[in-house]
Amino acid sequence: MPEGFLSQEEIDALLGKGDQKDDHSGENSGAEPDPHVSVEEETPPNLELILDFPLKISVRLGKVKKTIQEIRRLLPGKVVELESFIKDPVDILIGEKLIAKGEVIVIGENFGIKITQIIDPLERVEKLR
Repeated sequence: MPEGFLSQEEIDALLGKGDQKDDHSGENSGAEPDPHVSVEEETPPNLELILDFPLKISVRLGKVKKTIQEIRRLLPGKVVELESFIKDPVDILIGEKLIAKGEVIVIGENFGIKITQIIDPLERVEKLR
């Protein structure tokens, strides 16, 4: 395994899988999470070690390819048209890794992002390989 990558066992341990027994034995399976149970109560104890690390979250509204010549012509006030529509979902990233999708909302004079979809953690880990 390349240096710096986690083994499947280490990933499972961080995700709280493996050694944990299913205490609920099928109860509430497939249903929405209980809104009365806080995230902290559901967090496996081995994750406590990394929960305070700050991460930079960014939102990608769209993208476009430009030649170096076109980029050299950019000036203040120039509009760059993106390859996406106003109602298209935006990408929510940690670093360069896609973790969720959302929609832009206005909160007072600020913009916000309403999360509409969380990317499956196992799918994200698979993309690292």
